Amino acid sequence: MTKDYHAISDAQDARATELFRAAPDIMRGHRNVTQAAQSPKALDVKTTEMMALAIAIVQRCEGCVVYHTKQSVAHGASREEICDAIAVAIEMGGGPATVYGADALAAYDAFSA
Repeated sequence: MTKDYHAISDAQDARATELFRAAPDIMRGHRNVTQAAQSPKALDVKTTEMMALAIAIVQRCEGCVVYHTKQSVAHGASREEICDAIAVAIEMGGGPATVYGADALAAYDAFSA
């Protein structure tokens, strides 16, 4: 069964909007942290997104994998660069990271098509 990564992303965005309405203070705080992390001083945003993707894979967070894959594509990551990020995640996360790494690669293919 093939996952619809666009639908997963859309559903996740809708849930995040609802959470923002229910808990605006914490979500505003999280948004501030995210914006600060994605405004790097020495690295480019594509690199920080791929770092976040590798961490998402190791943490086994499907929504995070989808989000950071989509953002990596938006910032110009190539399939080869995504594979490098997946390789680092597998190095650090072992076997379970192969499952989420495969999802990240499939998501890349969906978002870059």
